[in-house]
Amino acid sequence: MDLTARDMTKMALCVAFCCVTAYISFPLPFTPGLVTALTLALGVTAFVLTPKQTFMALLVYVLLGCIGLPVFVGGTAGFGKLFGPTGGYIIAWLAVYPIISALKGATPNFKRYALVDIVVGIPLTYVGGLISMMLVMDVSLGAALVMAVLPYIPGDIIKCLMAAFLGVKVNEALERGR
Repeated sequence: MDLTARDMTKMALCVAFCCVTAYISFPLPFTPGLVTALTLALGVTAFVLTPKQTFMALLVYVLLGCIGLPVFVGGTAGFGKLFGPTGGYIIAWLAVYPIISALKGATPNFKRYALVDIVVGIPLTYVGGLISMMLVMDVSLGAALVMAVLPYIPGDIIKCLMAAFLGVKVNEALERGR
């Protein structure tokens, strides 16, 4: 895979966007998960990059957090985060967002972007979060749904719509700049 300077710049900016938005987070009292703007950045990353580039950018993001840079949600870091209650989300992103990128279509389209992110991205990401919360916290599926899924659905839908809007705008701007 040949990467141009333009490709690498887009990837680096997406990694930086993920790092910054992870700090825009707040806790919910009944779950170890935080509400975060990171999921918005993950969607934009998938819409702006190819599937391989999306995977590579998110792998860099995860590796930065694993080696100790405070880039995970809420400014946390460390390899252990992958094995904590919310580690399933992080691991899932590496598969989910390249899939979203592959399904986004060839031309920027708000409805398609939003549909793919909401119908594919949200449920697949939640599966990762459910699994890690059930295993790490030793809770039932019902309890994990309350902690890892249900409180996040409305906000995640809004973030998917915002990511679709930004993805279209960024892609249009990139196309004009060619």
